[in-house]
Amino acid sequence: MSKPDLMENYPNKLFQSGTTLELDSINVQLENKTAPEIINWAYDSFQEGLVLSTSFGIQSAVMLHLVTSIIPNIPVIWIDTGYLPAETYIFAQQLSQRLNLNLKVYQSPLSPARMEALYGKLWDRDDVESLNRYDQIRKVEPMQRALSELKATAWLAGLRRSQTSHRHGLSTIAKQGEFYKVHPILNWHSRDIYQYLNQHNLPYHPYFDLGYVTVGDWHSSRPLMAADTDERDTRFKGIKQECGLHLTPSEAKSLDSSTL
Repeated sequence: MSKPDLMENYPNKLFQSGTTLELDSINVQLENKTAPEIINWAYDSFQEGLVLSTSFGIQSAVMLHLVTSIIPNIPVIWIDTGYLPAETYIFAQQLSQRLNLNLKVYQSPLSPARMEALYGKLWDRDDVESLNRYDQIRKVEPMQRALSELKATAWLAGLRRSQTSHRHGLSTIAKQGEFYKVHPILNWHSRDIYQYLNQHNLPYHPYFDLGYVTVGDWHSSRPLMAADTDERDTRFKGIKQECGLHLTPSEAKSLDSSTL
């Protein structure tokens, strides 16, 4: 049986361009809602302006399955940096086919070779400024372009409070620049992820079996070691926790000056 077109179920969206949502009030209302209820609220509110982002990382199958089970044709934005492991590209292909994703792939206009010729191997340096410049070129700019071209007003992201110190302070719905961010699994723990994957027979990224708890570009990810005090120590050489996709410019600047 084909899935229903949910556009017909929500003829009147709550959000209108140019208006401002009362985030404090909405977060109180959503505080005890389940992830599916939050996703339904987001679709009811933003309709065709709602998109989903994915990294095709270790646990990405959870959000992809959860959201597309409710909104089958939602645009799914994937930022391909050009430096992803081969296993990520294969994993993305398999999940895209299995879940019939409406995948929108965005990349930097600078190829990896051209970027390295102009700026050097930014990712191979041990300073935050170089890593941030890399992230701006390969991740942040393509994401902003994707949101603009897809005429997004809000996007669903699978961030969880337990992942980083920045994410610990997030709300279910927040504002990032001109876009609203909705975090349906913000309060989920690793146990919830594991149970959902098992319940729906969904795969982890293949690097999970190699000891990775999070994976991004091949050069900025490594397996978890016994000496690591935080899962995010395995990313970005432990120099920082966030790649910039989920930060406003002011937040990025603030984190740069912290102890990350």
